[in-house]
Amino acid sequence: MAAAAWFLFAWLGFNLLIDISPLRKKTLSSAMDRYRLGWMEAMCSREVRIMDTSIMAGLQQGTAFFASTALLAIGGGFALLDATERILQVAGDLSIPVADSRALWEIKVLGLMTIFAYGFFKFGWAYRLFNYSSIIMGAVPEPGKASDEAIRTMAKQAGELNVLAGRHFNRGQRALFFAIAFLGWFAGPYVFAGTTFAVLLVLLRRQFASRARNAVLSGQYPVTAPAERSGEYTATGSSNPFT
Repeated sequence: MAAAAWFLFAWLGFNLLIDISPLRKKTLSSAMDRYRLGWMEAMCSREVRIMDTSIMAGLQQGTAFFASTALLAIGGGFALLDATERILQVAGDLSIPVADSRALWEIKVLGLMTIFAYGFFKFGWAYRLFNYSSIIMGAVPEPGKASDEAIRTMAKQAGELNVLAGRHFNRGQRALFFAIAFLGWFAGPYVFAGTTFAVLLVLLRRQFASRARNAVLSGQYPVTAPAERSGEYTATGSSNPFT
């Protein structure tokens, strides 16, 4: 019970720390939220938005992949429930302390399935939000076709939906990470507490002390000098005089 309480405290506490606490502004996720809003602001000034739609499609495909993975994991949980007697017999023969009884084993499996179900709902909702964001992004008028204020307002709406989708996606990923910690319970409460601490430590490092966070917050990007153009190049950068 103490190990399970520690698991819930670590998971809920981490979510509160990243999403609600004053320290949220110093996290990697918060920095990426600002980039998402900046992306939509830059998008609204472009006439050709093929790159933006490609990025959005990539985000949707990644979300759909994780949602499918969560569903497969739930199916695997049902398979574990059907093979309870066989697994307990094999574990007993190998002296592996996976569970003291059939009821405890089933509680552990159902708990793991609940975590995967939570992750699936988060990924599913994130996918829908990415869809909504892409629809609004497609409805943003091109520069000159509407007032600058109207264009920026719609771009901001798309950016806010994108940020919200990213937050739900992150919560779904955290569920998968803490599902790895939950697997420690199958080996006993002490292993359960240890795996929970290990996962929590990894997630805290990624949000507050990772190289990815330093790269995002540094704001230093390579700037390449514009290529010199000869007189044969037109204003579009093409050597073809008819373009």
